[in-house]
Amino acid sequence: MSKAVAIVGIGQTESRALTPTQDFRELIYSAAKRAYNDAGLTPRDLDALITNEYDFLAGISIADEYTPDQVGARLKFDNLVCNDGTIAFINAYLLILSGAADIVAVESHSKVATDVVNYPEVLLAALDPVYNRPLGGHPYYIAGMDMMSYLDGTDTTEEHCARVVVKNKGNALLNPGAGFGAKLTVEDVLRSEDAFWPIKLLEIAPLADYAAVVLLAAEDKAKSITDNPVWVTGVGHATDSSYIECWSWGEAQWIKTAAQEAYKMAGISEPGKEVNIVEVSEAFSYQELQALEALNICSGTAGNLLESGTFDLEGSLPVNPSGGCLGMGYAPQATGLQRIVEVVTQLRGEAGKRQIPDVELGVAVGSDSEIIKCGGVVVLSR
Repeated sequence: MSKAVAIVGIGQTESRALTPTQDFRELIYSAAKRAYNDAGLTPRDLDALITNEYDFLAGISIADEYTPDQVGARLKFDNLVCNDGTIAFINAYLLILSGAADIVAVESHSKVATDVVNYPEVLLAALDPVYNRPLGGHPYYIAGMDMMSYLDGTDTTEEHCARVVVKNKGNALLNPGAGFGAKLTVEDVLRSEDAFWPIKLLEIAPLADYAAVVLLAAEDKAKSITDNPVWVTGVGHATDSSYIECWSWGEAQWIKTAAQEAYKMAGISEPGKEVNIVEVSEAFSYQELQALEALNICSGTAGNLLESGTFDLEGSLPVNPSGGCLGMGYAPQATGLQRIVEVVTQLRGEAGKRQIPDVELGVAVGSDSEIIKCGGVVVLSR
């Protein structure tokens, strides 16, 4: 049994609002080719593939049937995970840790921005079919209710949430792969159109097309493949109730539970002091602050630390230097793997103008959907 697992290759496409000239197969192929080139491997070296997507979002029955060819995993072990990319990643990690495989590819992609014209109706299918789904409407109203509960239960203000947008879209201007960068002010955000009260239009991450492939390897293989491996030191995942009436509104309890699992595995006792960088999937601005508190990164209100500059690129704990979902776009199912790719890039020192100095330990948080409290936490280190 392998005692350690490392990331040896990463590949991703640019995150864009529309990719009408490419279908999902071409996006996957582009990401896979970049990952293999990055690792100096070929598909022949691969033992297994873990992919993740929902048939509903793909519009194809048994959608994962059309993924292996693009990754070069034909006639090899493959498995579908219907959840966020972090969960697919954790499955690949466990597959290697068990000794069942030495080199595994994790693939995740989104084509909803271009291909899914009725996305709100599709997203309604995530809700309870008896009590919640029949209410109809755009399901983002649930996020509005959650944000209202979060603001009421903490010292967080709407200005704090607006600052998240300013920070993340500003960071995205330094990321060549981000399609939604912008130079904004807090006033710009607060003056934008009301969307799902109290959420403003600019506080919603736009949908994006995107694909990523990450290659993991057992310890002995990893050391022979690359001189710069990124080690998986902790993982955790959790799901809150499928009944929104049973949630602890205004809190990300699932992140708290998943983070505790990951920290215990990684031997982290003081995350606020030990973690150097955090990447969070935030479909809405408030979710970043909510997640940071659940991660135990800070005591008290995360908004106050944000206002002081702690989470800026030059701060003591940069958050979403990639631009996050607000700056890169929300790519359903793939957002978690997108966060992992950025943490790996930072740990390698390859992030260019947005590079954070002396990064040794990073945390990535992926969420299964904009409105469902479910996903994974991954701790990575040099």
